[in-house]
Amino acid sequence: MSYQRDFDKENRIPVAIIGAGSHAYRNILPVMNHLPVQIVAICDINANLASLAAEQYGCKFYTSTAELYSKEPDVAAVFISVSPKAHPRLIEEALCANRHVWVEKPLATRAFQVEDLIKNRGDRVVVVGLKKAFTPAAIKAKEFASSEKYGGLRSILATYHMTLPKNGEDVLNAADPPNWLLNGVHPLSFLCEVGGKVSEVVSYTNSAGYGAVLLRYASGVMGTLHLSSGPMPSAERYDLYADSWEMCILNHKIEVRRGIPFEYGKTTTYAPEGDDSGSIVWRAENNLSTLENKAIFTQGIYNECRYFCDCILDGIKPTTGSLEQALEIMKIYEAALVSQGKPVLIS
Repeated sequence: MSYQRDFDKENRIPVAIIGAGSHAYRNILPVMNHLPVQIVAICDINANLASLAAEQYGCKFYTSTAELYSKEPDVAAVFISVSPKAHPRLIEEALCANRHVWVEKPLATRAFQVEDLIKNRGDRVVVVGLKKAFTPAAIKAKEFASSEKYGGLRSILATYHMTLPKNGEDVLNAADPPNWLLNGVHPLSFLCEVGGKVSEVVSYTNSAGYGAVLLRYASGVMGTLHLSSGPMPSAERYDLYADSWEMCILNHKIEVRRGIPFEYGKTTTYAPEGDDSGSIVWRAENNLSTLENKAIFTQGIYNECRYFCDCILDGIKPTTGSLEQALEIMKIYEAALVSQGKPVLIS
């Protein structure tokens, strides 16, 4: 773990922040303190927000991205955090200006917009802020699911406070992002990162929009996204079921249950000899003021932004948070809207 001031100036990426609204100010700008970057400029159509943020971070400000690219040729990458309806246009503009792009989720409002961006990406690095794919919990879940020692993943259950709009076709035609897109992308990011490629989607909901989205993975694993009701803020939960273990992720607590040597009617201890059975638990110790307890780390924001920087510095093509992964999530989003109990194949 490093801080921005620890990186030599020649090894920092000159960047600009596009969007100085509440989310960017709370989450994106603070994480810059931990990245190998140099903030050159902040751009927002609201001149007051842009100027105040630029003054705080000691950089220039702009209200036009065209002017930013024209006057700041040394800016190598941009972090975009605005309305998702504006994302495709701003990403396309940045790519045409030969800049690398990190963009907040959701990437777009329709899958075909992502396909267009893939065609025009060229050799630039583009990473989407699919933070739930970058959380420590998701990384641990993927480690267990793909390891030789554990492996054998059979199904995944995600529980998220969410409803699915009934008028799916109208939602798609209007291109207005419903909550199913704005927040549904979070559990879908986890499900796609841990489970892999999805081949089929079916959604079942009641009149209020609560129910389930069922995913059939290409590997044969099954996934269920339970669209739950409940008080806000509600708990976020993921359960993974395998041949010899189960994993429960509840908010920031990770518990792996491995069972014990067991013979019904004869086993007398729940704590048998050795350390290869029983449960393993990881959790953030919230009574300590250390980095692992901060939201930008537990929520995956640091990991996604650092991954973007590392891809640029090392010349690596992104996999997690890539345009291709974002496209698959958009296809699942659209399929669930129109399914109404009928399977929809994901090409």
